[in-house]
Amino acid sequence: MKLIYVVIDGIGDLPIEELGNKTPLEVAETPNMDFLAKKGKTGMMYTVGKGIAPESDVAVISILGYDPFKYSTGRGILEALGADVIVKDGDLALRCNFATLGSENKIIDRRVGRDLATKEAGELSKAVNKKVRLESHPVDFEFKNTIGHRGVLVIRDKKRTLSSKITNTDPAYSRMEKLGVAETTVEMILRRCEPMDKTDEAKISAELVNEFVQKSHDVLDEHEINKRRVAEGRLKANVILMRDAGHCLPRFFNINEKYGVHFVSLVDMPVERGISKLTG
Repeated sequence: MKLIYVVIDGIGDLPIEELGNKTPLEVAETPNMDFLAKKGKTGMMYTVGKGIAPESDVAVISILGYDPFKYSTGRGILEALGADVIVKDGDLALRCNFATLGSENKIIDRRVGRDLATKEAGELSKAVNKKVRLESHPVDFEFKNTIGHRGVLVIRDKKRTLSSKITNTDPAYSRMEKLGVAETTVEMILRRCEPMDKTDEAKISAELVNEFVQKSHDVLDEHEINKRRVAEGRLKANVILMRDAGHCLPRFFNINEKYGVHFVSLVDMPVERGISKLTG
C-alpha cells in the first residue's frame, strides 16, 4: 500500500466580514486539494490540546505519533539539523527570524515584510558571523540564514553545557514546558532573554543570547543592504528574534520500524528536514 500523508501548515484562519464571514480557505478555489480530499480521507485532531496553538515542530511530531511532551527538546535543535549546522548535546540552538526593530525596542515587523531575499539574508549572515564577537563568556557561535527571513543560531561552549531553560526574545511565542506556543495577544516589543531556572547554565545562556541580539543589531542596522532597502522604501532587517531554545538532541523512535512502512518526506522548511533526519 502506498500512502501520501499531506500536511498543510498554517492554513487555519478566522472568518472575515469582507468575505461574507467566511475564511480565506472557504472562499479560495482549491481544485487540487478538493480532489485529494475527495479521493482520500480527512480528519481533525488536537495535536497538543484544546486552546493551544502549537508551532510547526510540535504539531508535526505529534501527528507522526510522537508525544511532544516526551520527545520534544526545543525547535532550535531541529532547525539546526535541518539547516545542516553541526549541533551536539550541550550546544545551545535557537530558531531565529530577521525582523525590523524601531525606536524603544518596538518590533515593526517580525518577518521584514516577508520580502527579504535569501541572498540578502545570506550577506547579512556573513556580516554577523564576521563582526560579532561574544565576550561575556568564552564561546563560539554559528549563525545561518535558511529560507527568507528565517535562520538558526548555535552557540558552543567547550567547557560547559549550555541550557535551553531560557525565555524567547520573540514576543509572538512563549514556552509551555518544553514546547513553543503562539501568543494570542501580545505587545510587539523586543523581549530580553531571561533564565527560567537558577542554574549557572541558564544564566549564562540568557546572557549570551542578549549579547548576541545587541551586537548583531549594531552590525545589521548599519549594513549596506539595509541602507539600500530603506532607500527602496522597504523595511530594514536589523534585528534577530530568537525562540525555542534546545540543548540536547531528541531521541525519536525509528518511524519506519514503528509502523512497518518506508517513509519518504518531501519538505521545504529546515524544521521538517530536521524531524525527517532524526525519525529515520
